[in-house]
Amino acid sequence: MHQQHQADDNFEGGEEHGEDSSRSESSSSEDSSPKEEREAKLPSRAAVVHQHLRLEGQKELSRDSMALLWSAIAAGISMSFSMVARGVLHAHLPETDTGFLVECIGYTVGFIVVILARQQLFTENTVTAVLPVMSHPTLPNVGALGRLWGVVLIGNLLGAALSSFTFLHLPMFDEATHQAFIALGEHMMANTPMEMFSKGILAGWMIATLVWLIPAADQAKVWIIIIITYVMAIGGFTHIIVGTSEALYLVFDGQLSWYDAVVGFALPTLAGNVIGGTFIFALISHAQIRGDVEAQRECKQGLFQRRKR
Repeated sequence: MHQQHQADDNFEGGEEHGEDSSRSESSSSEDSSPKEEREAKLPSRAAVVHQHLRLEGQKELSRDSMALLWSAIAAGISMSFSMVARGVLHAHLPETDTGFLVECIGYTVGFIVVILARQQLFTENTVTAVLPVMSHPTLPNVGALGRLWGVVLIGNLLGAALSSFTFLHLPMFDEATHQAFIALGEHMMANTPMEMFSKGILAGWMIATLVWLIPAADQAKVWIIIIITYVMAIGGFTHIIVGTSEALYLVFDGQLSWYDAVVGFALPTLAGNVIGGTFIFALISHAQIRGDVEAQRECKQGLFQRRKR
């Protein structure tokens, strides 16, 4: 019975009983910190990453709504840098395969800014904020998740809309760059709603993978962001916030209706991102950790250890 409680405490981040036991053990070990001792008791390295993201998610769920909103608006503005950087490169590169591969580097800029600045991005929260709710699926926790998702999504969309409107109506870019922004939006809107949805699933999965990799990336964090988001750009996988900047640029320029922007792009892409990031990646990741914890709780051993005995 003691082993069962200990496994649960380790999995849930070492709160209360787990933290007390870590403090008592740290007094007898000068070489390891309480955090390191808690992590050492977890059944796998994946469980360590899960714990880190879950604790981050708990912090986000408890944040003030206005603080979340302003951070989300900032993230929406920052994500528009992906459209700007790619559009500027597109305007100055030939329309060849090589030119396309180079311009896609610009797509990574917004993600680098948002993630390193710790701004609130909706697709990132489809992983971090979901994990604590999966660990404790209570009605208040589900309500807190809904509040977080709603505030962050609205803030991201407002920031993206503000950026697109500003880029169009202020004399910031020349005609070639303006046409490049139009071309990016038209290329995205050439997808059918089903294609938006399907590509959105893969984009949601890739962003979730990115979030999962960052805690262990250390100094390679920027390279992880660049590699994954660059593949998203090459594959044309749809992202709700970056795509909103491109779609609304067309809307404000009178080349796309609000109906097509919402029904043809936003709704299917949003559904795809949520399914890919939450109902596939987060659920599978949580399930594998729960399986490790159950095995630890029941003192099960792998086939190799059983044979060795």
